[in-house]
Formats: sequence, structure tokens, C-alpha cells
Amino acid sequence: MPVDIDRISRIIAETANAEVRPRFRALAHGEVREKSAGELVTVADEAAERVLTRRLRDALPGSVVLGEEAAASDPAVFQLLEGTDPVWVIDPVDGTGNFARGVPTFAVMVALVRRGETHAGWIYEPVPDRMTVAGQGSGTWQAGTRLVMPAPPREPRELRGTLHASNHGGRDLRRRLDHRRGRVHAVKSQRCAGAEYVRLALGEQHFAIFTKLAPWDHAPGALIVQEAGGIARLYDGRTYAPNVADAAALLLAPDAATWQTLYRTLLRPEPI
Repeated sequence: MPVDIDRISRIIAETANAEVRPRFRALAHGEVREKSAGELVTVADEAAERVLTRRLRDALPGSVVLGEEAAASDPAVFQLLEGTDPVWVIDPVDGTGNFARGVPTFAVMVALVRRGETHAGWIYEPVPDRMTVAGQGSGTWQAGTRLVMPAPPREPRELRGTLHASNHGGRDLRRRLDHRRGRVHAVKSQRCAGAEYVRLALGEQHFAIFTKLAPWDHAPGALIVQEAGGIARLYDGRTYAPNVADAAALLLAPDAATWQTLYRTLLRPEPI
């Protein structure tokens, strides 16, 4: 059964503007907590995920939901990505740390995954009221305009992007990225993957490297980049898929030549 991308866009925006936006800079004491070391959750995350879970299931009968907050309570829900039912992957507030601190860089992210492939992705930024959407084979769109990533510079030092060099990809890879970051024009992280994916699609930055690969952080954005003409490949060269759990890093670039340049410049192990 095909999904109505515009209808899902409305559901996401309506939910964000009912459950997330009114709580921005209005969280009461006790409405923010640490769900694990360094990981925050707010009442906005929980409320938005509850509403999106119900409304998205209703919009696509037979579908199931993998939400970030549900997965925090029951990791077994990751197994939904290996099944045959359509899966809604939800990040109810991407950039929760920013949201909790009153920083207006956060997003609501949703992807529709079927048999391990992302078929549609949505990133909604409530503060600028901006929706970016992509459908498999139908392009990336924002406010009625199709987005196409512009041609990037060819010199590595002119390539602007973010390097999320955490230990999730392993200590050796982190040390490699930390040591080589001066080879490119590294810019400050937005602390919101959704915002960075939109910047990539708009050509405001040329690349991003992530080493923490939770599906709700990347399934929507990777498709948005790909449908805008870009490349989303894992450290070992495989095309990104939301059910891949064994990769050290994800590298996004405007084209295959730039991906290879960035891999050689930042990721490839030095010859012995």
C-alpha cells in the first residue's frame, strides 16, 4: 500500500506543533531526565512519540513502529527492521539536549522502512517551521522546491563538514579522525543530526561523518541526501541501510568522487 507523503508531513507537523513546540523553553522541573549516561529525554519526546505511533499506524494499516523512546525501554523492538511489515522509524525530538537547553536547533524525524530499505523520510524543524521530505525515486523536496546538492569543491581543505568522532566507531577510528580533521574544513556540530542532514541537502555543508548509527538518527536523512543526488555509504563502502548495525562509520558526500576523496583523506588506515 503506497503512503501519502503529504498526509504524513501534516501528521508530523501537527504533532510537533501540539506536543513539542509549546514545551520549548517551557519545560517544568522534573520534565527532563537522564534515561542513560549522557542521554536526555523530556516529556516532549515521550508525548510526541506516543501520538506519532498512533497516528502513523492508523495512516498505514499493518505497519509497526520503532521509536527511539520505545527502544530505550525495550531493545527487542530493533528486530522489527528485520521483519516484513512496514516500519515507521521515529525520532520524536532529535537534538533533545538542544531542546532542553532552549537552543532552537532540533527536529522531528520519521522514516518509512520496508524490508530493510528506506522508502520515505521526513525531517521537520519546528522553530523555522521547515519540512524536508524525500521519497525513494521521487527526489528531495522543501517548500515545493526540489533540492539538488550543488557541485562541491575538489580540494579537501575546502570541503566543509562535521566529524562526529565518538568511540562508537572504535578508538582507532576516533584517533584517526581527530588527527586528520585539519585536512578538511571541519565545522562545529549542530548537535542535531536532522539539522545537519538538511544543511547537506541544501549545500550549506559538503559532508558529514557519523560513528553512532541509531536508525532514527540516519534513516530519514540518508534518504534525503541520496534523493538530492548525494552519497550515503558506510565505512566499508556499503550503501547505508537502517538495519545495518555492524558499521564503524557513515560518510555522506555530494557525489561519489567526493566520497572517495574524503575516505582517503579522513578514514582510510595509513599503509604500514
